[in-house]
Amino acid sequence: MTRPPSARDVLVLAQIVDLVRTGVAVTRPELEAVTGLGRTVVNDRLREGVDLGVLAEVDPLATGSRGRPSRAVRLRTEAGLVLSASLGAVSLHAAVSDLAGTGLAHRFERIDVRDGPERVLSRVEALFGDLLAAVPQRPVWGVAVGLPGPVDVATGRVIAPPMMPGWDGADVRTRFGVRYDAPVWVDNEVNLMALGEWERGTPRERRDLLFVKVATGIGSALVTGGRLHRGDSGAAGDIGHVRVTDDPSAVCRCGKTGCLEAVAGGWALVRRLTGEARAGRSPVLAECLARTGRITGEDIGAATAAGDEAARAAVARAGRVTGTAVAGIVNFANPGTLVLGGGVLRSGPQFFAEFERAVYDGAIELAARALTVRTSSLDPREGTTGGALLVVDALFRPSVMPLWLGAGSPRTAAPRLQAAT
Repeated sequence: MTRPPSARDVLVLAQIVDLVRTGVAVTRPELEAVTGLGRTVVNDRLREGVDLGVLAEVDPLATGSRGRPSRAVRLRTEAGLVLSASLGAVSLHAAVSDLAGTGLAHRFERIDVRDGPERVLSRVEALFGDLLAAVPQRPVWGVAVGLPGPVDVATGRVIAPPMMPGWDGADVRTRFGVRYDAPVWVDNEVNLMALGEWERGTPRERRDLLFVKVATGIGSALVTGGRLHRGDSGAAGDIGHVRVTDDPSAVCRCGKTGCLEAVAGGWALVRRLTGEARAGRSPVLAECLARTGRITGEDIGAATAAGDEAARAAVARAGRVTGTAVAGIVNFANPGTLVLGGGVLRSGPQFFAEFERAVYDGAIELAARALTVRTSSLDPREGTTGGALLVVDALFRPSVMPLWLGAGSPRTAAPRLQAAT
C-alpha cells in the first residue's frame, strides 16, 4: 500500500472488517449486497485490509452454481495476541489468546493477594512471559486483568479493596500498558468470569446471565444483552458483603458483622471447621489438622466426600445461605441463566445441590419459571476467557476500530481505545 487509507476509507473498512469477523458477509458479492457499496469500493477496501495485515483471502467458496467460485475473506486472528489474567484471593490463572478470543496456552499458580500489588503483579508478568514464549512470536494487541476487588474501570485502578491490603489506588493499567506497549483493561475478576461463561459457556443460551463465584470470598456479576452491568461506580455484584445474619460471631474480613462471606465463604468455612476439628467433632479434618497444622478448602472437599458429618453440615449450610441470598437477586434481576463457579465446585456436589434448592425455594414463580441453574462449564478458565473476549470486543467494536485500523494495529492508540470503551 503506497499511502495510508483516508479517514473515510477507514470507516468503510471498519464496517467490512466487522462483517467479515462476525461472519455476516465473507465474500465480495456478499459484502456488496450487505453494504450497498460498488465492486470497486469493496475491492479497494479489501486490498487495504490485506495490506494492513488485518484481513486475508482464503480459498474460493463453492456456491453450487455455475461460474467462478467467490474468494472468501477472513480476519487474521493470528495477527496479534491477547494476554488475560484472572486473580482470586489465592489463585492466579493466566492465558494467551488469538484475536478471536481462543486460548492458545494457559498457566496457573497459587498466590496470596494480600502479598500486595508489586509481588502479585510481578507473578502475573512472569506467567505472561512464559505464555508468550510458548506460542509463535507476535505483537501483543491487548491485555485484560481481573482482580478480586473493586476496580475503577475508567482508570484501571483498584479502589478501596476491603481484603487486599496495599492495593488501594494501585495503577494496574499503567503498569501493564508500559510493560507490553498495548491497551489494557482492568476489571473485577467475577465480571470477566461472567462474560466468558455468557459468550463461550455450554449450553450457549444467550439469555441474561447471573454468575456467582464462591471460593475464598463470594462475588457475582450480571450480563444483560451481552454487556456487563457494572453499576454507577463499578461496585455492582459485590454480594459477599450483603448482611445475612445477626449472629455477632459472624465477623467478616471487611470489619462488619453478618456478611454472606463471613457465613459461607471459603475462608469462613475453614475457620468454622478448624474449630470443629479442634473440638473433635470432625475426625477427618482433625487428622488433617494434626498432620499439616492447618485446614484448606481442598481438605474440606475431601472430608465432605468421605462423609465427615461436620464438613457436610457446614458445606450444606453455606450452600443454603448463599442460595437464599442469591434468590433475592434472581427476583430483582430476573436472569435467564444462573451459573455457580469458583473453587466451591471442587468441594463435591453438595454445595450446588443445596444452593440450587434454596434458589428455587426463594425465587418467585415468574422469575423461576424459565430459570436455568447450572455450574460453570468453563471452570477454571472462565476468567481468562472472559478477559480475552473483553479485549477483542473492545478492539473490534465498529465504533472503535477507526481509532486504530488505519495503522494496522491498536498498539499506538491505547489511550483513545481505553477512553472509548
